[in-house]
Amino acid sequence: MTSLRPLDPSFAVAGAARPRHRVAASAYGGSALRRRGAVAVPGPRRFSCRAGSSASAAERTKEKRKNDPSKQNKVLLQVCLEHQVKFGEHVGIVGSIKELGSWKNPVELEWTPDAWVCQLELPGETLVEFKFVIFLKEGNEKIWEDGNNRVVDLPKGGTFDIVCHWNRTKEPLDLLGTPKVTFVGKAEKEIGKGSIASRDVAREQVGNVSVAAESESSTLGGQWQGSEAIFMRSNEHGNKESGRMWDTTGLDAISLKLVEGDKVSRNWWRKLYLLPCSASQLELVRGLVSESVDDQSRLEALTCSAIYLKWIYTGQIPCFEDGGHHRPNKHAEISREIFREIEKMYYGKNTSPQDLLVIRKIHPCLPSFKSEFTASVPLTRIRDIAHRNDIPHELKQEIKHTIQNKLHRNAGPEDLIATEAMLARITKAPGEYSEAFVEQFKIFYAELKDFFNAGSLLEQVESIKESLDESGLEVFSSFVKAKKSLDQLEDVKDLHKNGGFDVLLKTLQSLSSLRSFLTKGLESGLRNDAPDTAIAMRQKWRLCEIGLEDYSFVLLSRYINALEALGGSASLADGLARNTSIWDDALDALMIGIAQVSFSGWKPEECIAIGNELLSWKQTGLPETEGNEDGKYIWALRLKATLDRARRLTEEYSEALLSIFPEKVEVLGKALGIPENSVRTYTEAEIRAVSKLSTVLLKAAREVLGSSVWDVLVPGVAHGALIHVERIAPGSLPSSIKEPVVLVVNKADGDEEVKAAGDNIVGVILLQELPHLSHLGVRARQEKVVFVTCEDDDTIADVRLLEGKHVRLGASSTNVDLVVSDENVSVISSEPASAGNSFAPELTIELSLPLASEKSLDSKPKSYTSGAHGLSGVLELSEASIESSGAKAAACGTLSVLASLSNKVYSDHGIPATFRVPAGAVIPFGSMEDALKKSGSLESYTGLLERIETANIENGELDSLSSELQAIVSLLSPSEEILESLKNIFDQNARLIVRSTANVEDLAGMSAAGLYESIPNVSLFNSSAFGAATGQVWASLYTRRAILSRRAAGVPQKDAKMAILVQEMLEPDLSFVLHTVSPADHDPKLVEAEVAPGLGETLASGTRGTPWRLSCDKFDGRVTTLAFANFSEEMLVLNSGPANGEVIRVTVDYSKKALSVDATFRQQFGQRLAAIGQYLEQRFGSAQDVEGCLVGKDIFIVQSRPQP
Repeated sequence: MTSLRPLDPSFAVAGAARPRHRVAASAYGGSALRRRGAVAVPGPRRFSCRAGSSASAAERTKEKRKNDPSKQNKVLLQVCLEHQVKFGEHVGIVGSIKELGSWKNPVELEWTPDAWVCQLELPGETLVEFKFVIFLKEGNEKIWEDGNNRVVDLPKGGTFDIVCHWNRTKEPLDLLGTPKVTFVGKAEKEIGKGSIASRDVAREQVGNVSVAAESESSTLGGQWQGSEAIFMRSNEHGNKESGRMWDTTGLDAISLKLVEGDKVSRNWWRKLYLLPCSASQLELVRGLVSESVDDQSRLEALTCSAIYLKWIYTGQIPCFEDGGHHRPNKHAEISREIFREIEKMYYGKNTSPQDLLVIRKIHPCLPSFKSEFTASVPLTRIRDIAHRNDIPHELKQEIKHTIQNKLHRNAGPEDLIATEAMLARITKAPGEYSEAFVEQFKIFYAELKDFFNAGSLLEQVESIKESLDESGLEVFSSFVKAKKSLDQLEDVKDLHKNGGFDVLLKTLQSLSSLRSFLTKGLESGLRNDAPDTAIAMRQKWRLCEIGLEDYSFVLLSRYINALEALGGSASLADGLARNTSIWDDALDALMIGIAQVSFSGWKPEECIAIGNELLSWKQTGLPETEGNEDGKYIWALRLKATLDRARRLTEEYSEALLSIFPEKVEVLGKALGIPENSVRTYTEAEIRAVSKLSTVLLKAAREVLGSSVWDVLVPGVAHGALIHVERIAPGSLPSSIKEPVVLVVNKADGDEEVKAAGDNIVGVILLQELPHLSHLGVRARQEKVVFVTCEDDDTIADVRLLEGKHVRLGASSTNVDLVVSDENVSVISSEPASAGNSFAPELTIELSLPLASEKSLDSKPKSYTSGAHGLSGVLELSEASIESSGAKAAACGTLSVLASLSNKVYSDHGIPATFRVPAGAVIPFGSMEDALKKSGSLESYTGLLERIETANIENGELDSLSSELQAIVSLLSPSEEILESLKNIFDQNARLIVRSTANVEDLAGMSAAGLYESIPNVSLFNSSAFGAATGQVWASLYTRRAILSRRAAGVPQKDAKMAILVQEMLEPDLSFVLHTVSPADHDPKLVEAEVAPGLGETLASGTRGTPWRLSCDKFDGRVTTLAFANFSEEMLVLNSGPANGEVIRVTVDYSKKALSVDATFRQQFGQRLAAIGQYLEQRFGSAQDVEGCLVGKDIFIVQSRPQP
């Protein structure tokens, strides 16, 4: 059992005001939805939020129910919090009753473009106290509202809405009954001569309620943050921008051009001119685009465009008349040019996934360029409306000057807002105006929505119907029908009743089918000679596809809420014992979610592979057994690997957004003079539903497995200050910290060295998965640093509560414990290693080894050799010794001898220990120095080497000297004599790998695993590439990490020598690292292996993901599967490609990998590895760290060193 007991200042103290860490500014201006002169709506129930205690509220509620126990009715309450948080933060509500978490477990609100919202079912006639909390993006650290608790006196029953504002805990609120139409506001104040200000634009839309029976409200109105509509009765539009200040300090070229252009571009069409598209007609943009020639500048230009357009579209950057006269067709033509350019980028070969993320945010902010909007005089209906004789003169004037003249001179998003306000005004009292007038205005409103591409999802879908073929019409009809069925379900809690889950899943499936159809149609690209009508329809398809994406994540959130209402992960875990139907639905929902990510262009190959795996595991079902292992255990373990991969995909998506938008939003907001509390950031909410569903399923899988949220790489106990860093690297830990430290690390590549970052590091908590036998894991074990990993969000949040405190980290194979501890305790106490391998059974060996090899087998170097006796020329692998070639090459020479004998070695169970060793040769110690002499660089090299011995780290001296040394050595190449000797050993067209073999690696107590370079895929035919690879390996002796590693080990830099091991390049199906004694609990009876697809670099370097992990008992031969692999990519070398030191990366689908799906293969492979491991352990005389691979049916061993 995992035990984590941090000090948690939780939700227990509810009545008092909570201290706030910081204040997040509101992005919403703050008018309550109900205002004076509003449209008639059902009478609101007034209540106020007053100070009080949860105890008193509970007592009053209890007294009410005692007086009338029959009053158990429910209140359906939709809560809306108008508040803007920083990127990655989330909002919750917590209160005095169990439905609100009893002050312990907050209910999470969902993000929408308008506000944070949630739907609650609460007991009627109850006094409820509550507050809002903000969860920071670093974890579950939270910010509470200031002031006293809010108190709500709920009625007996009904459906109501409340609107709240952050920190206004004393604000009076309206408990509004949900109306069918809720437009509020009325012209109430004169602004200058002949003008009337209207607040009709402020409105509330509930669900998909229409503005009027025949017309749905626009998507723009719900996002509007600009000025409210002003109804003019004369041509007196404002000509001054008030309150805006521009600041170009510190801007880069693209941002500067955009901001400088905005200063002089008052209206919408001129602002559109500023956008970075490369259409030749856009004169102001041409210079900007010419600078955006590389990938980074293109992304920069797109990002600026997306942010700028969004702010214009939502009114945060206002548009004004500037005395010009440009009808909407001008805007439509510009939009078409921008659309052309970004669509060409969308399918460009150099377009990155990040580019696609940004392009998709630009599309919804462009107006339509259908033929009716590019006509010379578009949108003429409003002119006819303004001259009707059946409406009052004052209304004519307002329509003419507020909408008609403005629209036809300088159209902008504010015109749609004004039209919406006018529509609400003329329809608030049926019969006040003629039906013909109202009908014509509604038609105009629909046309204007179409121009601004602001229609609802169903309107967007309907707009492409005419362009669909028979198969398209089929998926179109299926989606529309399913959506209408789903819309009839009144509440999310109804989903588990009356087939609600089925309706929701059917809607998701039909949506996915329609979106797949559209995506495939769009993939054909945009032809240069495409007619305007085709381009206009393509825009509709694109907007429809993007709208379907948004709606899919809304549906997934709804599914998750319903799933959690049924018990969430606990119900999934419990249900697996009975049947897998509830899992089938959840996996279907996740597969649909992953497909949506793929349709959006984010790592589509990865999405397809994850989808294939989920489908395969679902179809496999739940067997009682799989091989000799429990079927339920293997099913859950295999599924867990894929779920981890799915969550990793969504995390990478969110990290991409974080790397693109927040900083640029802040910089541009300041530069454009947008008030800080109005800067709208981009959030990851759109994909968060997929991540959340993956997490729910992961928790369920862990419960089925009975597994911990922790993974222990190095057991032991460590005491120290808990310090949080991004990565393990020299300099990441301040030198001023001298006390023992337990690091909390966000990310690792897998080839770091813990002690190089600080001698005082005694423990590491890594917040990502990592192979146990990665270089980082091996080094941590050798350095006796307690090392654990964790990816569970809740546990990570608790860990972070202890940052800065002195803690005790205890880790064993069964338990991880992190608690605040006394500082006066011993620093570290790692579990002792096993004393030898006395439990290892003898293998049957049918002959004695030749005496000539006995000496090399028994040699167990305890320290490095000087390597002073350098040799010229090339050594065959069998001639390699520690003195001439280093421990790695010598071990490979010994392995070649053992390989020739292994075909006669068997385990007690009759499993052969047969293996092969790739052909090889060694360029011995002294060859690098010879090359230095010949190049005339020996004197410079020697001088740098002397200086680096005492070089200072803090001032960058060491980094500078390291770079100089590497630059000199990397230019070296082996002599012609050496190349000719190698050609006598290898075919010159053979693929080779150039490996390091230093006198300071692969030793007992100094493994230096992964510290030095290996360059794959070179050949002697391309002597320049081979020479460059050799120079690169020699130069790796002087990397910063290598220098600091030797310093820590007390090895003088001048004593470090590098030879080169050249071996035949293999093309493995699988690569593995094998430890002949269990690394987790030092059990000498168990052999453990970690296996990755393709080349071993994936495994050794710690690429994010997990390998297959197998354990085999030396006594009974039982193989236990500890983990399934989920690396996203495998590295391969193709015979058909150039031998240039490069490898290719291919996305892995584990539903097609035998080690994942074939229990018999898994068992046999594990037993073969165990037999080979035992053989090597016995012959070398100690526990071994073995590296090898499977090529076809043959196992190759490429390295064996003492196990740390």
